[in-house]
Amino acid sequence: MIQTCHLCRDDEDTFKILIATDIHLGYMEKDAIRGNDTFVTFNEILNCAKENEVDFILLGGDLFHDNKPSRKTLHSCMEILRRYCMGDRPILFEILSDQAVNFSNSRFPWVNYQDGNLNISIPVFSVHGNHDDPTGADGLCALDLLSCAGLVNHFGYSKSVEKIEISPILLQKGNSKIALYGIGSIPDERLYRMFINNQVVMLRPREDENSWFNLFVIHQNSSRSKHGATNYIPEQFLDDFLDLVVWGHEHECKISPVRNEQQLFYVTQPGSSVVTSLSPGEAEKKHVGLLRVKGKKMNLQKIPLQTVRQFFIQDVVLADHSSLFNPDHPKVTQKIETFCIAKVEEMLDEAERERIGNSHIPDKPLIRLRVDYSGGFEPFNTMRFRQKFVDRVANPKDIIHFFRHRDAKDGKGDENINFDQLVSRTSSEVMQLRVEDLVKQYLETAERNVQLSLLTEQGMGKAVQEFVDKEEKDAIEELVNFQLEKTQRLLKERQVEAVEEKIDEEIRCLRESKKNTAEEDEEVQEAISRAKAHRTREERPSMSTFLDDEMELFGDPTGQDSDDSISPPPPPSRGRGRGRARGAKDQSSATRGTSRRGRGAGVQSEPKNSGRGRSFKNPVISPTKNMSIMDAFLSRSQRPSRSSAPKKLSEEIVIDDDSDEDVSFSKPAQPSKPSQRVSSLSSASSSRRGSQNQSLGGVCFEDDDDEEEYNPFKSSSSSSTRGRR
Repeated sequence: MIQTCHLCRDDEDTFKILIATDIHLGYMEKDAIRGNDTFVTFNEILNCAKENEVDFILLGGDLFHDNKPSRKTLHSCMEILRRYCMGDRPILFEILSDQAVNFSNSRFPWVNYQDGNLNISIPVFSVHGNHDDPTGADGLCALDLLSCAGLVNHFGYSKSVEKIEISPILLQKGNSKIALYGIGSIPDERLYRMFINNQVVMLRPREDENSWFNLFVIHQNSSRSKHGATNYIPEQFLDDFLDLVVWGHEHECKISPVRNEQQLFYVTQPGSSVVTSLSPGEAEKKHVGLLRVKGKKMNLQKIPLQTVRQFFIQDVVLADHSSLFNPDHPKVTQKIETFCIAKVEEMLDEAERERIGNSHIPDKPLIRLRVDYSGGFEPFNTMRFRQKFVDRVANPKDIIHFFRHRDAKDGKGDENINFDQLVSRTSSEVMQLRVEDLVKQYLETAERNVQLSLLTEQGMGKAVQEFVDKEEKDAIEELVNFQLEKTQRLLKERQVEAVEEKIDEEIRCLRESKKNTAEEDEEVQEAISRAKAHRTREERPSMSTFLDDEMELFGDPTGQDSDDSISPPPPPSRGRGRGRARGAKDQSSATRGTSRRGRGAGVQSEPKNSGRGRSFKNPVISPTKNMSIMDAFLSRSQRPSRSSAPKKLSEEIVIDDDSDEDVSFSKPAQPSKPSQRVSSLSSASSSRRGSQNQSLGGVCFEDDDDEEEYNPFKSSSSSSTRGRR
């Protein structure tokens, strides 16, 4: 076991980076017991960074739990960042890359510690996650607020849905150089398809590219967890020149770097710093990582978090205890309840033992008992069971969960969603469900007469997700309108005979042809863009309305009512307006007589509304006409689109864990090259080579005799750049 390493002795050439992901600030902030858990742990993480005198903090997404965090959450976050990240301590590394490219989405496209108006001691670099991703008409997220305030450097944001070019942030400290790559959360199916189509390009330094330590941050589903066929990103999709990948989004803590034998890079998964779901993966001990990088060597030290609330979970299968429980016994339910109480008491005793000597751990732990009552058993009264532990656990409502395994059905046509069971699920389980998955599952298993004939399940699911998560209220309507207009246009272009059966068959072919394709994503994005544009127009009042309100508020500057009206006057309002004029003492009585103090009823000869409390507004009438495909096809007129389509725009690795055991991997050192200031970037695809010379892949290993294997996930990437929209 190696006790010391020259990487552990910090010097002017060693980067020190604190790594954390999925902090989820604001999770259950309204809960009386767990409301402050996320803020306490975030305070511990930043205090750890300050005590270790790190060069910067690297966050892997989901800093916030909600897309629109509350004012309390934002205020607490900014308070903690200001306390620990501002100060007089000098920054010992510099940025060599073009910051206008790295932070192109910011109004201040440079790193915060180089801002003359700020005094930053610990810079924070972060990508966005799926919980705090950009949304709205301007594509902003909560991280952009922190970036504008100079507290966080938000990078890895790509607006293009056709091609992604990842330009690294190039950092240098002494003789050590890091190329920091990052990509914020993108829908997994779309990113999977973009990798397959070679639409993701990672740029590399053109000069002396093998002297850089390549660090990549990603926030997506990984192959380590349960996933569908295309809603995850395989590690083999990533470029083989990378040295270390920091994987966010997965909450189970697997922070010890694991080598990918095919791509020859290492992957670390720090996991979340707070328990957001009562699942077995969340029961693992929570850590953050202290990464040291010197040249092409790295050392990752695991730092356990002390303020995380304890979580214990157990599974009980009643059928496995046939000697204790007989489903035909009249008092079997009471025996099962007594057995479950004993199991919960065991977990509470274990939590008490771990809490001894550590005053930072919260008093009440999270306890979860999952009971499988298959085999003829019946669940007992969970309400009475919860009351026994209401003062001893932090989650009395979710302490026990009954479930039953059902036999798989032979026919798919008999499958239905049990909505009663869905409603009865606990809040922690519902948090793990995705809206688009529920919509897709329902539509695919529904009866034929209620299945979609024009829209696709995936497109409707994404529109519903935008409606639920992002409050895009017009997303579903715009998707339906867009699909209707497009289908009408295609039917007319193809000159389909006006027969219902032929129209239905053509629509069915159109629908099947775009399933799981880029066209389907583009249609959803177009609908969302139209919804955002529609909302923006509604939120921005016209100048004429503004001027009318000003005239109504302050009155005519001449003191007399104007008779020059453009439109006929509306009916008099009944607002509580104060229309009393205050003129000079020598003002004529005729002039003063024109002002009244009534309840808003104006003189009949006056065309303007009196009263500024409530002004009359003409109702907005939306001439939306609902028609079927057949009616729309037979009609000669076609509804115009509200908005046009948007423009397409010797190496040593030491892992320190809690048991003080170090695992080392030795590789022959590469000859050092003179450091040069990088002035340009080239495409990663232009520098890819075979596995015979692994030094060009970012890491050179001793086992150079490995045979080269065909990698179906590797693909050449184009280095051509795409114009900015």
